[in-house]
Amino acid sequence: MTTTSTFRRTLRIAAAAGALSLTLAACGGGSDDASSTATDGASADSGHLSGKITVWAWEPTLKDVVTKFEAANPDVTVDLVNAGTGNDQYTALQNAIAAGSGVPDVAQIEYYALPQFAIAKSLTDLAPMGASDLDGTFTPGPWASVKQGDGIYGLPMDSGPMALFYNKELFDKYKIEVPKTWDQYLDAARKLHKADPKAYIANDTGDAGFTTSMIWQAGGKPYTVDGTNVGIDFTDAGSAKFATFWQKLIDEKLLAPTSSWSDEWYQGLGNGTIATLTIGAWMPANLESGVPDGSGKWAVAPMPQWTEGDTASSENGGSSLAVPAASKNADLAYAFVKYANAGDGVQTRIDGGAFPATTADLNSDAFKNKEFPYFGGQKVNEVLAQSAADVVTGWQYLPFQVYANSIFNDTVGKAYVSSTTLTDGLAAWQKASIDYGNQQGFTVK
Repeated sequence: MTTTSTFRRTLRIAAAAGALSLTLAACGGGSDDASSTATDGASADSGHLSGKITVWAWEPTLKDVVTKFEAANPDVTVDLVNAGTGNDQYTALQNAIAAGSGVPDVAQIEYYALPQFAIAKSLTDLAPMGASDLDGTFTPGPWASVKQGDGIYGLPMDSGPMALFYNKELFDKYKIEVPKTWDQYLDAARKLHKADPKAYIANDTGDAGFTTSMIWQAGGKPYTVDGTNVGIDFTDAGSAKFATFWQKLIDEKLLAPTSSWSDEWYQGLGNGTIATLTIGAWMPANLESGVPDGSGKWAVAPMPQWTEGDTASSENGGSSLAVPAASKNADLAYAFVKYANAGDGVQTRIDGGAFPATTADLNSDAFKNKEFPYFGGQKVNEVLAQSAADVVTGWQYLPFQVYANSIFNDTVGKAYVSSTTLTDGLAAWQKASIDYGNQQGFTVK
């Protein structure tokens, strides 16, 4: 990923609540036969490929991947279409599925949204097509995110293991040590704001993706999904740990009331009024392009820990490439997906600035030893690759996560603008999500 707009939608709360209501009654949107029948083309491993496929994706490095895939397969045409970013594309995709026409052969779907399409049987299970042989190819977090039960409904395109991006110049100026624990992070927040009342350790006005990622790292598992049986419990230990801690930052007014991706946010990252970002591994390209004044000032460290000495991390953002069940050329579509995400296309995307989900690339010396001039020559990928290996396992997203995220500001978000606490906000989010899930035909408790 190389553009700000690409990353922005990975983290932004989905809009248009209810637009992606993939109810159980709509499970017939795709044909099971369509997922196994190709009108032309060949299987991913059969050698010669031919035919035409349409790919819906907003990720910019795929343009070069398409060019090279077509060059390697002269009888293949790939129509790469930007049908919108994030929720906009999901709405268009669901509309096409419902209409029974205009469905692409490949679609970019973020990890949090994938279960919603998979459980509606709108995606092809790639396991029998060869995806099951790729076990071990990808890091644990992304690989778990594309699996539902025994099925594999996409291949990981990238990942977002979290790390602490911090303004080293600012930390050095005020003699603040880089926090290794969240308690140290709170101390750093207090020291910084006392030294300069205009400076904040971070910004936060409420973000569903950040909140769930933080709970994930804390060992929380508020979502449990077994087919149509769903559990939602934000009173678990990990959720409570995050809510109690982060509430202190809110109560003490140690967070900048600045919305991420706004002009003010970029300015704050450049002028030293926002000192850190706990965010996904795709962030370097955003800082380089969006905060040029920060060159030489920023550095990257492991995510602070809840218990000193631990190495737990979590994912924040990232996408898969999936094959809709209505594709008439699923074999060729899978061949492209495999090329882009587990073949030669991976290096093309890395060269374009993407952060891969493939274990071999993350562990390669060339990748880890790359020096980043923006970060003062630091080998940033060493930190990020280690974070990818340290992602806590067992996390699940809801099969209606897109909707759940869309109501975050109406529930948990109130803690940032009123006397409502994060704990109360999470309880309200839980109740609203349970009510919605049951209305859609799930059994939610």
